Amino acid sequence: MTQRSHGLFSGRTRNLARHNAPSSLGISRRIKRFEKGDRVVVIPKGNFRNIPHPRYRGRIATVVEKRGDSYVVEMMVSKSMKRTLVVPQMHLNKL
Repeated sequence: MTQRSHGLFSGRTRNLARHNAPSSLGISRRIKRFEKGDRVVVIPKGNFRNIPHPRYRGRIATVVEKRGDSYVVEMMVSKSMKRTLVVPQMHLNKL
């Protein structure tokens, strides 16, 4: 028998593609501007190439800096642990 894959998106692609089809990502969703200190929500959308990990879906984060076309965001994972991610602007929404 073959073994089931346990990759990053195993069993999650239906949840990721349900509300955000790749064809629905227009220009306005790909070009967003955020300032330092803005609060944003991490929502993975349609593009599996540069997507943040699905465990951060719906998390609220704070923009720390801009790095290239992406933003460095900082979020609290538990009460005492901060996590820093580099997320493209298409996967961020303003809170």
